[in-house]
Amino acid sequence: MSIATSDRGRGEGSPSAAPERTGRALLKERFESVLHLLGGNVGVALIMFGSISLAARALGPSMFGVFVLILAIGRVSERLLRFESWQPLVRFVAAEENAEAKNNENIARLYAYGLMLDVCAALAAAIVAVLAGFLIGPMIGLEADQTNLVAIYAIAIALNIRGMPSAALRMAGRFKTLAYIQAISGLARLVMAFVLMVQGVGLLGFVVLWASVQILDAAIFNLLGFRSLKDQGVPGLLSVSWRGLREQFSGFLKFAFSTNISSTLRTLTHEADTLLVGFFVGPAAAGLYFLARRIAKVAQQVGDLVQMVTYPDLARMWAGADRREFQTTVKWVQLLLAGFGIAAIAGVWLIGKPILGLAFGPEFIAAHPLLLAQLVAVMLILHAAPSRSALLAMNRPTYVLGVAFFATTIFFATAFIAIPHFGAIGANFAHIAFGLSTAILLDIAMWRGIKSRPAEGRS
Repeated sequence: MSIATSDRGRGEGSPSAAPERTGRALLKERFESVLHLLGGNVGVALIMFGSISLAARALGPSMFGVFVLILAIGRVSERLLRFESWQPLVRFVAAEENAEAKNNENIARLYAYGLMLDVCAALAAAIVAVLAGFLIGPMIGLEADQTNLVAIYAIAIALNIRGMPSAALRMAGRFKTLAYIQAISGLARLVMAFVLMVQGVGLLGFVVLWASVQILDAAIFNLLGFRSLKDQGVPGLLSVSWRGLREQFSGFLKFAFSTNISSTLRTLTHEADTLLVGFFVGPAAAGLYFLARRIAKVAQQVGDLVQMVTYPDLARMWAGADRREFQTTVKWVQLLLAGFGIAAIAGVWLIGKPILGLAFGPEFIAAHPLLLAQLVAVMLILHAAPSRSALLAMNRPTYVLGVAFFATTIFFATAFIAIPHFGAIGANFAHIAFGLSTAILLDIAMWRGIKSRPAEGRS
């Protein structure tokens, strides 16, 4: 069973739960699914923006930039080392569930394997974050007492176990839980950020708050994940043997490392960029840049959701040699995303400045050109999302990974040239170069693949 198929869950969205649908009805259903998932993500993002707004107003541009750099050191360390274990878990657990002789103990051992990798990666990331704080902190404008705050945030990194519970929730088809789970901790952070702002608490208080809320969020996530395993009839992970996991599931670790490489590439362009701005321009500019990129990230999530929803259907169309429907689906999705991207840029162009001033304070209006430039990059990435899904459906993951390597190289080459000359907006130019190269290379390969595919029969 493929990753795509298993990730759909076993509910009403599965192919066996409904008869064959027309392409138009399928597209409408998938569009509605994207809107539903997007609603949950946007809701969580708005709560996050409220917290960031309060932190920015309380700390001011300079200290807010320091706060952002402390978080960036932790996030880069974490995402470079985490294993994304939910992806191999979904694949291997689905295979066990569809075996002729289903073995719940083997399924429990698989989840235990994923949990073990999650714990080891989290502890390693926490250690690396502390070391990076002391080594890199002074290079990006952090003072000695500020680098010590990275160690506080590292506690949250050590306890941030997410891969295994995420797989358990996905295999149970609990996508609404995944969409809205962060709202609980997000609301707690929003309330406490308001209290800290009113009381005039400084940088230390906000670092402790962000770390505490991340620990709370991870605890809730794991509680629901373990409860989901129990509901699925999976034995307790401590009740099964943890010996011989690598030998029994020989391809698991290799798959985990492969997905970790893709995660690393995303981290290098979407987390390390803030550190580059801090290194070349300083903490205040890094704070403005982070704010612009964080807002634009909401629009970029649309592409991630589109890939999540459309990939299984594109895979089925390609396997069934339904080239015409495959091509039509990709075109319509790209048109919808283009319309969304243009609307986002137009909206920010017209009313972005007053909203930034109202939400974050007049000192942060300077983030407006950074936000516009980042949205151009996001529109290119949105365009590439359907192409990426299509190429994965064509069974060309190696090409997609190669494009990611090439585009990442372009990103850093542009960043190291543009940031010293143009300031923080140079990092946005690097994202535009990344998005443009990705969109062009993925589109070329996708359309060539479609033209070479026979309209009927399997090849």
